[in-house]
Amino acid sequence: MAKICVLLCFILLAASGFANVSGSEPKEKKVGIYELKKGDLSVKFTNWGATIISLVFPDKNGKLADVVLGYDTIKEYTNDTSYIGAIVGRVANRIGGAQFTLNGTHYKLVANEGKNILHGGLIGFSDVVWKVQKYQNEGDAPHIVFTYHSADGEEGFPGDLLVTVSYTLLGDKQLSVKMKAKALNKPTPVNLAQHTYWNLGGHNSGDVLSQYIKIFASQITLVDSHLIPTGKFASVKGTPYDFLKSKAVGSRINKLASGYDINYVLDGGAGNKLKPAAVVYDKKSGRVLELSTNAPGLQFYTSNSLKDVKGKGGFVYEPHAALCLETQGFPDAVNHPNFPSTIVTPKKPYKHNMLFKFSTKAPYAS
Repeated sequence: MAKICVLLCFILLAASGFANVSGSEPKEKKVGIYELKKGDLSVKFTNWGATIISLVFPDKNGKLADVVLGYDTIKEYTNDTSYIGAIVGRVANRIGGAQFTLNGTHYKLVANEGKNILHGGLIGFSDVVWKVQKYQNEGDAPHIVFTYHSADGEEGFPGDLLVTVSYTLLGDKQLSVKMKAKALNKPTPVNLAQHTYWNLGGHNSGDVLSQYIKIFASQITLVDSHLIPTGKFASVKGTPYDFLKSKAVGSRINKLASGYDINYVLDGGAGNKLKPAAVVYDKKSGRVLELSTNAPGLQFYTSNSLKDVKGKGGFVYEPHAALCLETQGFPDAVNHPNFPSTIVTPKKPYKHNMLFKFSTKAPYAS
């Protein structure tokens, strides 16, 4: 999952503006760190890529740990090639041939993975400064709202797009993520994803192969050698992709070329209501992550491409150091009429919700 480093002007802007922000009205183009805290859950963000940079909560013995991979400085985020913690778009995942046709017009996009486009192109939503529209770290629902105006023609995509991402702490150790997008003048494909790398043992605890996962999906979308969907579906039963019952991440990973990187067709389809997507359990720490969403798909990725990545505190991340749970529309949907549509119009806005629940219980673990 490679991408090209962003323009120097963005790097200089970010490097000069990276600072802790405590006020409720930060400057629009300043890159800062923002913390939300409620009870035992603390989450930090930066408006570079609307990125989650840390998430801390206790294990079964009350010991705190940061369970997301990341970096110590904003410069490292601007040089990141793995989309760590960021919102990716305008279209997450891959579009085959970096092209599509919509309403009779053919669009050629900016390829950044061979002939294909991945996670929005050379400069996707993960590589821009978002405006902090709201920031409130008090009350029953601490929250932060990021917005970004994506211009017509950006990375080849049609139409102006206004994007909003809201992070809110709810209840007992819950994180709500709400992604919205409004097409201002032209129909356009939109598929946003939250690309955090999770390791419930702690970001510096090693690999996640012994952690357990349950995925609420009976099918996957088949892909070719370049991870572009063929348009066909396959049952997970009897395959290494079957996590309908909780199993260790590494229990059958040796049957795959390098690890998991596949879109699951979530049971229950798409809609406005949240449905269960995945449950992750780390036996050693007792930590549990439960994820629900209204999206039709879930990209399960075991950080296969991480190699010698220097992260927080100098810890070096290697393959399988974390897992990503990217709820999404199906990859390359714009080229597959049988996939749920990802087209957004001025009259049909985009809405994508996620809810993370963190605990030290394990209702689905074996």
